Amino acid sequence: MPRPKKSPALVRFGVSIPGELIRAFDRYLDEREYRNRSEAIRDLIRERLVEQEWELEAEGREVIGTITYVYDHHRRELVDAILEIQHHFPEEVVASQHVHLDHHNCLEVAIVKGGAAALRRLADKLRALKGIKHCQLTMTTTGASLT
Repeated sequence: MPRPKKSPALVRFGVSIPGELIRAFDRYLDEREYRNRSEAIRDLIRERLVEQEWELEAEGREVIGTITYVYDHHRRELVDAILEIQHHFPEEVVASQHVHLDHHNCLEVAIVKGGAAALRRLADKLRALKGIKHCQLTMTTTGASLT
């Protein structure tokens, strides 16, 4: 049986890009303080691979992420509703961190792990609560499929 070919540690390749697109990309690099185009291209590729990992969740891959939300803690019964939702997802909610922003507002970050569909459902349920001012699901990866 033939052995799989090893990929070289670093591969160089050429890309043809329209002038206006590369100028816009260079502005993007400057704004984010990238040292060179290669670093930015690697990050963009990794970002897309993470998105693909979430899309491939149907194949049984576990994904991870965070759900960050800001809410008015004076809203009646909101904290109880947040806890109730988290308790309905015991396998997915790994941990959460609560921060008091000011007299009325709190920020909470839930670290989540599991199937992408379940994590999206969890974020949607939190987002729909009255008193949640902002809620964002951030997808990331276990890193197992990235180099």
